[in-house]
Amino acid sequence: MESSVCPFCHLSVPSSELQWHANSHFEDEDKEANDMELGNQIQIASSSGSTDVVSISSLIGLQTRSNFYHVNDGLISLLRNCLELEARHNSSVTILSGYVDHFQSLPSVDVGWGCGWRNIQMLSSHLLAHRKEARKVLFGESGFVPDIAFLQRWLEIAWESGFDPPGAQHFNCKIYGTNHRIGTTECASLFRSFGLRARVVDFGPKESELLYLSVPGSTLGQPVKQRNAVRVSGPMDKYVHRQQGLNKGRHFCHSLHNGKSDNSKGKSEGPQVLIDWVWNYFSDKGLTISGSSQVVVSDRAPLYFQHDGHSRTIIGIQVKHQKNGTNQFNLLILDPSDVSTTHGTVALERSLKTNVGWQKLIKRGVHTLKKPQYQLCYIDPGIASGEELNELKTINSIFFEL
Repeated sequence: MESSVCPFCHLSVPSSELQWHANSHFEDEDKEANDMELGNQIQIASSSGSTDVVSISSLIGLQTRSNFYHVNDGLISLLRNCLELEARHNSSVTILSGYVDHFQSLPSVDVGWGCGWRNIQMLSSHLLAHRKEARKVLFGESGFVPDIAFLQRWLEIAWESGFDPPGAQHFNCKIYGTNHRIGTTECASLFRSFGLRARVVDFGPKESELLYLSVPGSTLGQPVKQRNAVRVSGPMDKYVHRQQGLNKGRHFCHSLHNGKSDNSKGKSEGPQVLIDWVWNYFSDKGLTISGSSQVVVSDRAPLYFQHDGHSRTIIGIQVKHQKNGTNQFNLLILDPSDVSTTHGTVALERSLKTNVGWQKLIKRGVHTLKKPQYQLCYIDPGIASGEELNELKTINSIFFEL
């Protein structure tokens, strides 16, 4: 692979990435100036006790677009092409979310702590591209995905507005300018503050049902102070409410009832519950599996996927029908940090365009789900207001036993 030396920082980078890398130096200068101005505005607002209208107005005017490598053809489009080629040689069905930009953690910026923010950025890129109602409310109608520093400030405003009081208390209502790790509840709080119906789903052992995965790093933490039933407002809420009362040891992937999972024995029984949930989420029970291979693009948003110490973004799921009658599943995942050591998004784009090596960067089988607990955040369509918006200030979750 050819490489070139950046004329500004003298770092060796892939030749195809040189222009983007060089331009980022000038963008960083603008961001530093805006960050300094935002810091001044926050300090002024804090000292005066005013952190609502004035603060939001200042934030909207100062926020900057996050720097990321843009894939011209779109990652989902490239991935779909590869999956269709693959499907010619096996009996498989794949369901993908729509357009998503890949935001990678950057050296000297957020490596080691920024995965939660990067996944929020990935979800935001999808929402801005696919949901008109979200575009009208997210980030002051800016129409772009803000940098991490400005997402941090938006989260603080969510806390100041009364969203997720336990989470706000955990961080002392301050996260701007820090390298604190965040988790699923922070993701839900931020999106809910704009009126988006962000929901949390827990997967874990029975004994953790009365606990939630706290931050940083989603380690088991304090008991849930309130676990009321979530208001049923969207199609996915209706689904999880119906499933909550089912026998936890029973698979509920209705569209796969004619096949057996090859991961359904022993320790793999637990993770299959999560896999089945993800399949039903993307398919919404509207897809019937036949013997033909196919790749389907769903109208579902990607999933924020959290486990102890890390988070990723699920952009789809694949099932392959084996000759012995079993089904082999793969989650399709964008990891903000996993590919950073191999030039990140550029390497991912290259592997998809050449149809070489992309599987190891995106596919994750059931056997890789070895953590005891997982959390997902999904976003139902529509915008909440009034009483519903007020109810969204309390972060509850639906629990499934692994």
